[in-house]
Amino acid sequence: MPERAAARQAGAGSDVPGTVVLPGTDDTAVPTVLEVLRGLDSGPRGLTDAQAGERLARVGENTLPDRRDASWPLLLARSVRDPFTAVLLCLGLVSAAVASWGTAVVTLLLVAVSCVLRASGEHRADRSMAGLRELVATTATVLRRSGGGAAPAAREVPVADLVPGDVIRLGPGDLVPADVRLLRAAGLRVHQAALTGESAPVAKYAVDGPGRAGGGVFDRPELCFQGSSVASGSATAVVVATGPRARFAAALGPDRARREPSVFERSVHGISWVLVRFMLITPPLVLMANAALRGRGLETLPFAVAVAVGLTPEMLPVIVTGCLARGASLLARAHRVIVKRLPALHDLGAVDVLCLDKTGTLTQDRPVVEQALGPDGEEDPEVLEWAAANAWWTLQLADLPAPDALDEAILDAADPDGLPAHDGIAALPFDPVHRLATAVVRTPGRLGTHTLVVKGAAEDVLERCALADDERARLLADAARRAETGLRALAVATAERRAGLRDTVPADVRGLTYRGLVTLRDALAPTAAEALGVLAERGVTVKVLTGDHPGTALRACRDLGVPVAPDGVVTAGRVDAVSDTELAGLVRRTTVFARCTPEHKARITAALRSGGHTVGFLGDGVNDLPALRAADVGIAPRAATDVARESADVVLAEKDLTALAHAIGTGRHASGNIASYLRVTLSSNLGNVIAMLSAGLLLPFLPMLPAQVLAQNLCFDAAQLAFAYDRPRPSALLRPTALRPRELLGFITRFGALNATADLVTFGVLALALHGPGTGDDEAVFHSGWFTENLLTQALVMLLLRLGARAAGGGRPGPVAWAAAALAAVGLALPPSPLGPALGLTALPVLYYVLLGAVLVLYAAGLLAARMRYERQRARA
Repeated sequence: MPERAAARQAGAGSDVPGTVVLPGTDDTAVPTVLEVLRGLDSGPRGLTDAQAGERLARVGENTLPDRRDASWPLLLARSVRDPFTAVLLCLGLVSAAVASWGTAVVTLLLVAVSCVLRASGEHRADRSMAGLRELVATTATVLRRSGGGAAPAAREVPVADLVPGDVIRLGPGDLVPADVRLLRAAGLRVHQAALTGESAPVAKYAVDGPGRAGGGVFDRPELCFQGSSVASGSATAVVVATGPRARFAAALGPDRARREPSVFERSVHGISWVLVRFMLITPPLVLMANAALRGRGLETLPFAVAVAVGLTPEMLPVIVTGCLARGASLLARAHRVIVKRLPALHDLGAVDVLCLDKTGTLTQDRPVVEQALGPDGEEDPEVLEWAAANAWWTLQLADLPAPDALDEAILDAADPDGLPAHDGIAALPFDPVHRLATAVVRTPGRLGTHTLVVKGAAEDVLERCALADDERARLLADAARRAETGLRALAVATAERRAGLRDTVPADVRGLTYRGLVTLRDALAPTAAEALGVLAERGVTVKVLTGDHPGTALRACRDLGVPVAPDGVVTAGRVDAVSDTELAGLVRRTTVFARCTPEHKARITAALRSGGHTVGFLGDGVNDLPALRAADVGIAPRAATDVARESADVVLAEKDLTALAHAIGTGRHASGNIASYLRVTLSSNLGNVIAMLSAGLLLPFLPMLPAQVLAQNLCFDAAQLAFAYDRPRPSALLRPTALRPRELLGFITRFGALNATADLVTFGVLALALHGPGTGDDEAVFHSGWFTENLLTQALVMLLLRLGARAAGGGRPGPVAWAAAALAAVGLALPPSPLGPALGLTALPVLYYVLLGAVLVLYAAGLLAARMRYERQRARA
C-alpha cells in the first residue's frame, strides 16, 4: 500500500522492517493503527524475544549518543591553546634561545602553573557533572512473548533494550521512553514542556482511522515522544522510533557543529593579537635604534627580549584561571552552581540580556485558582464548591491514581469541609474529545434527585447549557477575554436528574444550568520577583521565549513586575515574517516571544548577539538545545533533560533565578578583577616600554640591565596575584563587565602615556640627583633610581586604577592595598640591601627620595584626574 511504501522509504538506511514515518505537515497522510503495525512487522501482542533480540542487534540500543568527559591530560593540553598562554610560552622559548635563562625559567613556570590551574578547575567541574547525570528513563513495561504461539506477558526491561515494534504500557509518572503511536488510551495527558515549552499537560488519545495530519507533529493526539512524561491516565502504545531516530535525539544533530566563540574567547583573541603585534615590533625597534644611534648590536638582544617580556602580562593566565576557578568553586559550594567551562564565568559577568522560558522559571509547573465567578462576572464561592465536588468525586470514582494539575489546584483552593456535603454516585473522567469531566452526586436530604456536575472547556460546557444564543455568545466572549489576559478558564454547570441507575453517567449531557467560571493562573516562582529585581539593578534585560500562549506569558511578566511595552509581545508568526536585519531591531524592543519553536529561540538569540549584546539562555528541554548553543552562555538546571544539561556551560542545582543572579554577580567579580589586572598591568608596562625605548636612545648605557628588568617583573607579578583575591566595590558590579579590546587599548594608551611621562620626569630627577653635591655619576645609581621609581609608580597604579577604586572609603585595606604596600617596600629596600649589588643596584642619595616624593604626588594627582575624566566620558558613551 502507498503508506507502507512511503514508510519503508522514509526508513531507508535502517534494518528495521518498515520504520514508520511520523507525519508533521497538514498534507501528510495519517496511517491507521493497522498500517503502522504492519509497517513495523508487529501486532497488538508485541514482539517475541527472538524478534526483539534480532532488531536490537540491527538497530542498536535505545540510547542517546554518549558524551565522554575529557581526561585530565587532555584538558591540560587544551589549556596551552589559550592565546595568552601560547604567547607566554613563545616568549619563554625565545628567552631560552638567547640564553636569558632566568627569564625563560620564570616564564615557563608561569605557563605550567596556569595550565595546571585551568585543567584542574575544569576537571573538577566534569566530576561534579558526572554526579548530576541521570537517565531519561531506566525501565519500561513491555509486552513480550517467549514464542510465536505464546501469550504476551508484561515485563520490565531496560529502556536501552526497546526496539521499534515493541508494545509498551504507560501509566502516571512514567517517562515516555521512545517515540510511540497510541493503540489504546484512557484519560491520558502528557507533559511536553521539554519538547515544546508549553506548561499545561496535553491530552492524548488513540485515533484509529485514516486522515490528514493537522498542525504540528507535537499536536498529534495519537503520538507521544521520548522526553515527555505521563501526567495522568494510562495507555498502550507501539514503539515507532528509538535511539538516534527519535525526535528527542534528532535535536542533537546540530550539537556536533562547532560552537561560535564566546565573548571571553573573542576578547582574549583580540587583546592577544594587540600584544603580539607590540611584542613583534619592540625587539627589532630596540635593536635597530641601538645599532644606529649607539653602535650597539646583538649584545642588546637580551635587553630587547626583556623589554618584550616586560610588555607582556605574564601573570594573566594565572590571574584569569585563579579568578575564574575561585569564583566557580565559591558558586559550587555556596549556591550549588556548577561552571562546566571556566571562561563561561566571565561570560556570565558580561551578560546584559538573559533569555528564558516562562514555565518553571518565572512560574512553577502548577496552576493556582485566581477567581470563582458567577454568570454575572462577580465573585461566587459556590462555583468553586461545585468545581471541587466534580474534581473530588471524579478522582474517587473514576479510578484515577491522582488528580491532574487543574483539579489539584481546585481542590487546594476549595474549603475541605465542604467536600463531604455531597455523596458521589458515579463519574466520567476528563474526555479529551468532548473536553468535559462529569460527576453525579447526591445531596443528603434530597431523596430521589441526583445532581449532574459538569466541568470543562468553556465552549464545550456552554454548548450543553440551556441558554439563549446571545447570552451564550456573551459568556463565550467573557471566557475568551480572560484567556487573553493569561488565565485558564474552566466552566462549571449542573443539572438536576431523577435518581436512576447508580453506575452510569448520561452520555449525552444536555440542558445544563450554567454556574460560572473558575479561572486559574500559573503559580509564580517564589523567588522570581526578587531575583528579577536584582538582575534589573545589575543591567540585565530579561527576554521571555516561550512556547506558551502570549497572554499567559504576559500575565506572568506583569505579576512579577517585568515591564512590557504595549508592542513588547510578539508571536512566532511575526518572527517568521521578518528578515534577519529587521529581527535585530524587533528583538531590542520586544520582551515576550510566544509560541516559539526551537528554531525561533535560536534565531532570536542569534539576533540579540548580532546586535552587540552578550546573551545568556536558560533552558531545560530538547526544544532549548539550539538556543543553548547559540547563546554566549548556555544555562540549564539539574533537572533538565540530559542533552540540555550536557550542552549547557553552567548548571544550576535548581531552576531558580536567585542562584543565577548570584552566578552573574560572581562572574562580574571575577571579570572585574581580570579587567583591573589588565588595566593596571598593560598601562604600566606600556609606559615602562616607552620610557625604556626613549632612555635607550638618550643614554650612553642601557637604562636597565636584563636581570633588573626580570627582577622588577617578578616583584610586580607577585604583587599582582592579589587581584585574584580582590573584591571590587558594589558600584563596579552594576554594569556588565566584559573585556573589550578596543576600549582596553584606549585605556592603556592614555594611562601608559601618563606613566611614560612620569618615567621621563624621573630621568630628569635622576640627572639632578646624580649631578648634585656629593653624588657620583654612576650607572648603578641610575639603574637603582629607576628601579625604585618603577615599583613605586606600579604600586600607585594598582591602588588607583583597579575597578571600584573611587568608591573606596574607610574600612580595612584589601589584598590589593597590602600587595601594593609590599611592592613599594621592596622598591625602597632592595637597592641598599645586601641583594642589591647582585642585581647591579646600589644605595641612592637622600636628595633623590625628596624629589621622587614630589614626582609621585604629581603622578598620583594626574592619575586621579585622568581617571575621573575617563569615567565621565565612558558614562556618556
